[in-house]
Amino acid sequence: MTNKLNKKRGLFLGLCASFIILVAGCGNNDDTADKASSASSVAESTEVVSGASISSKPEDVVAGLSEDGNWIFAITDDVTLPEDLVVSGTFHDKGDESADVYRKLALYSQDEDHKVTAEYTLTVPTMTVESPNFKVEHGTVVGNIEVKAEGFTLANSKVEGNVTFDSQELMDSANLDEGTISGETSVAK
Repeated sequence: MTNKLNKKRGLFLGLCASFIILVAGCGNNDDTADKASSASSVAESTEVVSGASISSKPEDVVAGLSEDGNWIFAITDDVTLPEDLVVSGTFHDKGDESADVYRKLALYSQDEDHKVTAEYTLTVPTMTVESPNFKVEHGTVVGNIEVKAEGFTLANSKVEGNVTFDSQELMDSANLDEGTISGETSVAK
């Protein structure tokens, strides 16, 4: 049942992305067309049928990163959340149950050659990461991050705030080498 629902979501999102591209192509605003095309490229590179979520609406970001969300969420512009965000649930790469446990927040757009064309900022008081192997790729998170799951990764991304791990083991399992953190990186006391 869940697999059928994911396939229907994927098809729906694919149709929505196609519609956005069509509408953007008909307009005279090149910036809007570029964002729609770039967002579509991120989705296509991660297989739309796998249930990728793409939006810059705060309520979609919260839902997309919840336990009922998807393995990947891509924003298409800067987003500000007035309340804390909880990233929860266990997901698999490209939505394939036989693949590795993996979850991604894409704070960027890219072209058809997978070249990053824009980076975005997610502003949130606190992001609590409960999903294992959660990766923040490109862009910036403005706010504090609390990590309660193994395998947290920053990939060419920035955190303007503190990153606090629930335990030394969680901190040891993290990959922060490709990111920058302006605040403190520590283990909760």
